Amino acid sequence: KSSMQKSSGHVVEGLTNQGKPTNFRKIYTELFVLEGDVRGVNNEHEVRQIETAFNRPKSSETLIKCEDIFKLLPEQRRPIRTVLTKGIAGIGKTVLAQKFVLDWSEGKTNQHIQLLFSLPFRELNLLRNGRSSLMELLYNFSPGLKESGIKDLKTYKVLFVLDGLDECRLQLDFVSNERCSEVTRSASVDVLLTNLIEGNLLPNAILWITSRPAAAGVVPPQHVDRVTEIRGFDNPQKEQYFLKKIEDENLARRVVAHIKTARSLYIMCHVPVFCWMSSIVLGKMFAEAAGGKMPKTLTQMYIHFLIHQTTRKYVKYSEEQQLDSRGNNKVIVSLGKLAFQQLEKGNLIFYEEDLEECGIDVKEASVYSGLCTEVFREESWMQQKVFCFVHLSVQEFLAALYVHVVYKVDGVNLMMEKPGRTSGTEPVSKLHEAAVDKTLRSNNGHLDLFLRFLLGLSVESSQALLKALKIKVETCDSQSHEETIEYIKKKINERPPPEKSVNLFHCLNELNDRSMVEEIQQNTTSSLRLYSDVYDRKTKSETLTTKHLRD
Repeated sequence: KSSMQKSSGHVVEGLTNQGKPTNFRKIYTELFVLEGDVRGVNNEHEVRQIETAFNRPKSSETLIKCEDIFKLLPEQRRPIRTVLTKGIAGIGKTVLAQKFVLDWSEGKTNQHIQLLFSLPFRELNLLRNGRSSLMELLYNFSPGLKESGIKDLKTYKVLFVLDGLDECRLQLDFVSNERCSEVTRSASVDVLLTNLIEGNLLPNAILWITSRPAAAGVVPPQHVDRVTEIRGFDNPQKEQYFLKKIEDENLARRVVAHIKTARSLYIMCHVPVFCWMSSIVLGKMFAEAAGGKMPKTLTQMYIHFLIHQTTRKYVKYSEEQQLDSRGNNKVIVSLGKLAFQQLEKGNLIFYEEDLEECGIDVKEASVYSGLCTEVFREESWMQQKVFCFVHLSVQEFLAALYVHVVYKVDGVNLMMEKPGRTSGTEPVSKLHEAAVDKTLRSNNGHLDLFLRFLLGLSVESSQALLKALKIKVETCDSQSHEETIEYIKKKINERPPPEKSVNLFHCLNELNDRSMVEEIQQNTTSSLRLYSDVYDRKTKSETLTTKHLRD
């Protein structure tokens, strides 16, 4: 308990390993956990899920406190062995698990649990090629266990926290894996985990698994007793976060006021990590007398965030940014290539072999993580390295930036089924059209946010900001800009499914075009006036029939 209390008592926001960690309880904002459907697996892109949650009525939700995650509701009778908690990237799954562990280690809650083991999947992945017994596996994560002399876990109430199922690179074959029921029997890590989840190993132990929604279906529903979902910040909590994070209350309120003026930003603040990013960018800009034009779109916010994170290190040490042979920022382009290639594979966590596959030297990646400490992170566990971006949306932004640069500099359209060089004279609208088509073909919308960023990067204001990142690309001409807008309007008029239409409207917003929104609003207003006029005449004269009014 003392060891866990020490490790979970602080939080490092973002992903930097530098500076003084923040006291966990000082920064923690209560996260609401909802009772969910055991069979409900959502494969939609997480931005769609954010928007759904943002607009969802709260009256029908059953809230569960973090400490009550294994507690039965009044109408429930079956004991809860395994809880699966779903939540989009950055919503606070790991933080919630950390809160549980901290409360337990301090003796505040769930003291019926005698032993607690935290087994993150990103670290379990590093052991995927080896064999061990469950006890030997636990020694890697809890050295004090071996010193304690405990050998028979069956006599204790044990909790396993399996954090980050979506990061799992293990097979987890619940059909074909061999059966294992002894904690001292040697097997592969995936066999140990499937048997633990199935209840063949330590059937009296309880398990808490966290996962992004798209990966939650890996665990068969018959092995899950409760599914919960992390809702993220509601509107009051968003303000509460900024007031906690930004010490100057007046500055914090100015940041909140600005975010409320941009709906896309306000919706994204449903995610705690995006609140953290916004507090850095907007807090700095409002604090400066000439902070510049405030970001109103997601693309502008992410460019400002990247500028802040990549330039302050150079300024501090008076170093020059590394440029490639084309005069572009070498670090940004390399990270963008990694982001794009791994995004296409669906990977959020990268290992040394993934970097080598992208042509990035591991030593070079370590330098990148040092220069972009809150964008790209390197962790070490058991003398092995793990890499990741601060958030899925940051990976999507860098991937879009890479695709944009490759098209403008090398003339290669990576959005085509068979990418190849263009004539060099084709406008950027051709790239955009291919990206729009590819996104619309995606059933789960996994390119939705990527597309918004790709389009937003072509706007003149974004091009100006990219210069601060040492990204040299030719300015996109106005005719190409209009062609992209007209193409998106054409696709909207073809009436795709509602969620795809919504994303296309967001794309128009990233392109600073509100003509179609205003047209719809005008039509809606005209229709309302017509209905109002009909209603007024109906109340004045009974000559209008009910059928006319209904029509």
